[in-house]
Amino acid sequence: ILNGLSLHGGLRPFGSTFLIFSDYMRPSMRLAALMERPVVYVLTHDSIGLGEDGPTHQSVEHAASLRLIPGLDVWRPADTVETTAAWAVALGNRARPSALLLSRQSLPYLPKASLDTISQGAYVLAEPGEVGLKKVAQAVIIATGSEVQLALHAQQLLAAQHGIAVRVVSMPSTTAFDRQSVAYKTQVLPAKLPRVAVEAGVTDGWWKYGCAAVVGIDTYGES
Repeated sequence: ILNGLSLHGGLRPFGSTFLIFSDYMRPSMRLAALMERPVVYVLTHDSIGLGEDGPTHQSVEHAASLRLIPGLDVWRPADTVETTAAWAVALGNRARPSALLLSRQSLPYLPKASLDTISQGAYVLAEPGEVGLKKVAQAVIIATGSEVQLALHAQQLLAAQHGIAVRVVSMPSTTAFDRQSVAYKTQVLPAKLPRVAVEAGVTDGWWKYGCAAVVGIDTYGES
């Protein structure tokens, strides 16, 4: 129906359901990408943090799976501002469908030095100086969605307990980031710094960013 509305013209259709049900939607989502239709999918309950429904509703592999569809923009925002930026990019797309993967649980607003780079898919959210360390970054933590707040907490603990200076990169859209220039990618993820990626989902897709470790979930969750 969404594809039909888009093909007819005059409307920007969007639809919403649990992320887990993208399993049933995949053929039509793939067709939207193939036909270059700017349909927007708002997919909620994006991780094992969804509540009482248990592993049948926990979308462990679904974000990674959707990122593999050529031409589909996938966003997993960490707060209201990143969600707004993702929505703006989705509305600006004229030949590319978008999927917004949103959490069930409430997430805090994360202070940002700038809003200009969110649309590029990844940006530096916090440098070591923001937790009181007068050092250049010794490592990078990359996180998405509900795990970005955990990355910031880890940055604080590493600084306070071990004096380790960490840069936190929020990557709401790997698909958008992958389209950026090499210069921008290197600016966000400096070549010589070890990287750790954190996402409540399967780990396979994160190794392409040269990570030394990936903290994720390669099994189904529990009830």
